[in-house]
Amino acid sequence: MSRSSSSKSSNASQVFVIDDDELFASCITSAIQKADSSLNVKTFKNAIDAINALDSPLPVLIFLDILLPGPDGFTFLNELVSYPDTSRIPIVIVSSIDLPEFDLQTYGVVGILKKEKMLPKEVEAYAKRYSHPSHSSSSN
Repeated sequence: MSRSSSSKSSNASQVFVIDDDELFASCITSAIQKADSSLNVKTFKNAIDAINALDSPLPVLIFLDILLPGPDGFTFLNELVSYPDTSRIPIVIVSSIDLPEFDLQTYGVVGILKKEKMLPKEVEAYAKRYSHPSHSSSSN
């Protein structure tokens, strides 16, 4: 996978939802838009389409399923950290597998939501906290 490193500014903040399960993607999208209706939410069913959309403007937040068809979420995370501009994007993992959060912080992971237990208010909280470019983050 590869991407262009150019980025242009935009007035609308955009959030990516990367999940091959359309129901979960729809639920996450609804919660994000409830948190902030001005956000532009783009959904992707696989990592390749999401990487190809990372030209401009960059998303201010990404909700990522790890178990994707084709290149998985870990491949996507590795691609993101290989570019200075995308390595700073906060990532919320949405998955049915157990993942230790401390091992994923170097990838910009700010939270992990379990698909079986996640609530819309949790998605909304992440969207409110990270949806604007001026958010403060400890990620590099």
